[in-house]
Amino acid sequence: MVSQTTSAIDDISQILDNRILLVAVAACLIAQVLKLIIDTIQNGKFSVKVLTTTGGMPSAHSALVTALAAGVGEVLGWKSPEFAIATIFAIVVMYDAAGVRQAAGKQARILNQMMDELFSEDHKFNEEKLKELLGHTPVQVIAGSILGIVVSWLFLGIQQIP
Repeated sequence: MVSQTTSAIDDISQILDNRILLVAVAACLIAQVLKLIIDTIQNGKFSVKVLTTTGGMPSAHSALVTALAAGVGEVLGWKSPEFAIATIFAIVVMYDAAGVRQAAGKQARILNQMMDELFSEDHKFNEEKLKELLGHTPVQVIAGSILGIVVSWLFLGIQQIP
């Protein structure tokens, strides 16, 4: 039992020592805090709900995956297969955030409008509205990506300067 506990503690310690993981999570958290600040300024009220919804400025998804890719490049090398994998992963996530989910949000908006305009009060449909803000604008994705690179450089790049 003691060896299993020691092993679990060692595992947790190794995870917490993973600089690439930590920089990616830090970038995501910073993006979320910035999103909360920007939303508060834009709407004039503080709403923690913005932290649990998709969309918004900057894209936390983009910050996360870009910091991950930049961290992998910084630590394992820019020519490493791991950097190539992380970069392709980042591109797919950012494309999804700006493209596919944005389109799904537009479809949700149209469906909500159709439900409002076409059906009377006697309809037997679920009255719950579809979520319309699903994705990010290209500017939000780019801002998140820049944030991820900056956070990665600040956390990892500066450590390597003699």
